[in-house]
Amino acid sequence: MSASVPPSSAPGAVRAGPGRGSGRAGGERGEEGGGGGGGGVADALRLVFSHQVLSFLIPMSYYQEDFFREYLKMMANMVILNLLICISLAFWIVSMTASTYYGTLRPISPWRWLFSVLVPLIIATQGFKKKSLDHSGALGGLVVGFILTVANYSFFSSLFVFFVTSSKLTKWKKDIKKQIDSEYKEGGQRNWVQVFCNGGVPTELALLYMIENGPGEIPIDFSKEYTASWMCLSLLGALACSAGDTWASEIGSVMSKSKPRLITTWEQVPVGTNGAVTLVGLISSLLGGMTVGIAYFITQLLFVSDLEISAPQWPIIVFGAAAGLLGSIVDSYLGATMQYSGFDQTIGMVVNHQTKDSKHISGKPILDNNAVNLFSSVIIALVLPGMSWFFWPRG
Repeated sequence: MSASVPPSSAPGAVRAGPGRGSGRAGGERGEEGGGGGGGGVADALRLVFSHQVLSFLIPMSYYQEDFFREYLKMMANMVILNLLICISLAFWIVSMTASTYYGTLRPISPWRWLFSVLVPLIIATQGFKKKSLDHSGALGGLVVGFILTVANYSFFSSLFVFFVTSSKLTKWKKDIKKQIDSEYKEGGQRNWVQVFCNGGVPTELALLYMIENGPGEIPIDFSKEYTASWMCLSLLGALACSAGDTWASEIGSVMSKSKPRLITTWEQVPVGTNGAVTLVGLISSLLGGMTVGIAYFITQLLFVSDLEISAPQWPIIVFGAAAGLLGSIVDSYLGATMQYSGFDQTIGMVVNHQTKDSKHISGKPILDNNAVNLFSSVIIALVLPGMSWFFWPRG
């Protein structure tokens, strides 16, 4: 964990990870230059010829160039969206075919397919409009959201709570965070790399879950559905780990009254140090994982029909809290040992790469913040479900 504040930063207290979104800085446009003649033809020719060749042959104003770029972005988004819809339709067709052939797997119902396409699309669009996601992050989130939603509504609710709370917390007290995080981005925009480092493990587990069990909600009961229950807890653990990491960084960095301590040596270090923890941050990580667990538990109560003959589901909340706390500790240890942290005298902040004015605090430049988040979620997803098997009540 670290001691600064990226959207998916190291838990415990605070972290200035390199992973805080990739917002775009917009520059001031100069006066419109040249004539606007041949606007449509100029746009077409610019696809073929370089800017240097056409710059003196076909004048184009800055306004036209800006419009042309936005037009290309819109067309690219439409093409990608159509491809995603086609892929989602293929999911449905394959599901119906497999269900008919094998006779044991549940097919994807048309209503589930429609919900899985429209709701993640609305959420990704809103996330982009509010600058919680950039273009690539919105498209990546759409893919992750579709797969988790079509597999299990409990997966969707957990992902939704993680995304909403993390986005809100990233923008919370942003003026303070700008003063302690050297890589703070306005709005904390997440790109596709951050989306898949936090959502890649759950996405893979959701696909394996559908192969094993088909789409639909099941009670977590090791005595009746061992493999599927293991996958559900593994997915929940990965999301709770990411939520705990983000809550710890975003809350601990601005609410803790004491200086953070490096988890490996317990020495006091500056706010923003990778692998630093505070009591406030650790408690926040536990609450973040618990919130994701509560979302999963409530969805189970709403959509699972045979809960009365299955094992109790309340341990899901405890599991989520444990995954959030333990994930933050794992993340902090990796951040303290495998991420570089140094204090830059010029800007008066902790930096994550060596500069001529930086003084080394901890860690080696092996991993970046995104890689630490990914490895943390993988470890929790692999280890915690197996540990919980010994304590999980039997139906």
